[in-house]
Amino acid sequence: MPVTRNTTRAPAGRRATRPAVLAVSAALLSTLTVAAPAQGSPADRPGGTPVKTPVATGYGGAVSSVDADATAAGLEILRKGGNAVDAAVATAAALGVTEPYSAGVGGGGYFVHYDARTRTVQTVDGRETAPLSAGSDLFLEDGKPVPFAEAVTSGLSVGTPGTPATWQTVLDKWGSKRLGSVLAPAERLARDGFTVDETFRAQTAANEARFRNFPDTVDLFLPGGQLPVVGSTLKNPDLARTYARMAREGAGVMYRGPIAEDIVETVNHPPVDPGSDHRARPGDLTARDLARYRVTAQAPTEVRYRGLKVYGMAPSSSGGTTVGEALNILEGTDLSRATEEQYLHRFVEASRIAFADRGRWVGDPAFEDVPTEELLSQEFADSRACLIKDDAVLTSPVAPGDPRDPQACAAGGEAAPTTYEGESTTHLTVADKWGNVVAYTLTIEQTGGSGITVPGRGFLLNNELTDFSFAPANPAVHDPNLPGPGKRPRSSMSPTIVLDGKGRPVLALGSPGGATIITTVLQTLTGVVDRGLPLVDAIAAPRASQRNAARTELEPGLYDSALRGRLEALGHVFSRNPEIGAAT
Repeated sequence: MPVTRNTTRAPAGRRATRPAVLAVSAALLSTLTVAAPAQGSPADRPGGTPVKTPVATGYGGAVSSVDADATAAGLEILRKGGNAVDAAVATAAALGVTEPYSAGVGGGGYFVHYDARTRTVQTVDGRETAPLSAGSDLFLEDGKPVPFAEAVTSGLSVGTPGTPATWQTVLDKWGSKRLGSVLAPAERLARDGFTVDETFRAQTAANEARFRNFPDTVDLFLPGGQLPVVGSTLKNPDLARTYARMAREGAGVMYRGPIAEDIVETVNHPPVDPGSDHRARPGDLTARDLARYRVTAQAPTEVRYRGLKVYGMAPSSSGGTTVGEALNILEGTDLSRATEEQYLHRFVEASRIAFADRGRWVGDPAFEDVPTEELLSQEFADSRACLIKDDAVLTSPVAPGDPRDPQACAAGGEAAPTTYEGESTTHLTVADKWGNVVAYTLTIEQTGGSGITVPGRGFLLNNELTDFSFAPANPAVHDPNLPGPGKRPRSSMSPTIVLDGKGRPVLALGSPGGATIITTVLQTLTGVVDRGLPLVDAIAAPRASQRNAARTELEPGLYDSALRGRLEALGHVFSRNPEIGAAT
């Protein structure tokens, strides 16, 4: 499986990312050929310094993540006989050390697993949940939405973490090693420290003002009260002890007992610096909320595209349904013969329509009647595809269709704009020598999450509940993503595994970037499958993102090109975005 990795930077002033990841691995159809650092590279030598490798090809296993230390942790487990699931958990745990502003045990995520023996795909929904006390007015005060920035940095935004339970569950179901074994590299990394790079410092600087409101966050990420120096070593002994306890007693220690009690106390009484004037709204998380948390093992979404089987996450994530619907819309067009202008026009319009339907229909299926099967039907996609014209552009917001009763080219009804979703997150892809594959996207939501560290435990808490709609975007349109007791907020995370007609892996994809995750995965997939791009070119190609908005976002490579003018002549309206998604 040749794996292509490329690191990109985030736009200044929005999110200085270290990185958010798009990890893409492609398997040869006849043999398992997987990417790993070449023999003799620093990452392979005992005691060597891990290095980032844009392209790596080899045999026996693959780990692709944003961080060299985290990738090395996964490779260590593979070398010790672990499988892809074992290595994925090891990599994720290490990212909790080196990428603490994007992921960690204070957050959640979605795990997609390919079993080479049965040639089947299974998934685990490890999304955070709202407290049982949460109502649809969770983020309303005096009938008005709480300002987003204030909601983020508060206990109000914190959901029950799902990441620890995800790790335990996937190891119990598909792993070959115990949690203690796979946490060992990350525990060591937290204890001994990692080298601060420019991106970690930039991310810390971007969050410095709000971090300074919380003494425990200052102690952890602003050593001596100062920004960490590039090249210095940052240690997290508190997290090392948390991992050690999880290793001894299992992930349940995060949901019952002293650590769980500390989480509840921190959420309900955010430990704000007494000298700060910041008002951190308290949450209402209880011991019962933590104790009752369960991940959901569920069937993946599946669509057929150009003879391939594309598997993703079913709701509560909207990734699988939205990517799948867009692919179905594009199925009727031969994009391999299209000009670049025609291809991007169709890609943008398919994304616009799929996001319109996402906004109306996708939420937590435990609370909402989500027509997942119907959203993924070719009949529904065909009824929506006929809205696309080669010489005209749809006007956003486009009204949703009704997948339960598809009407060809139906364009009536009420429309609602797409609500905001934070842009951080991280992704990893792993394959092992037996042919098993994992695509795993995990997050604490915003870069830096809530900004609140659990005292003495070494990890930031998520602000995942801000992924709920604070209020309906259009009161005339039902919003399936309003808060509710124990409800999972809708996500755009899109870990995806693509198989050929014989059930063998072809691609594994994932990305960070909030709602742009969906368009990043879609564009990369169609770039490889339809446009015939090598992986390195597909993930490096300048991106476009349309999310049922008035303007389509373009990266500079497209915005500054002549192609933009030709698309504007059709009626497209664009805005410049320094970075959409990120690739590793």
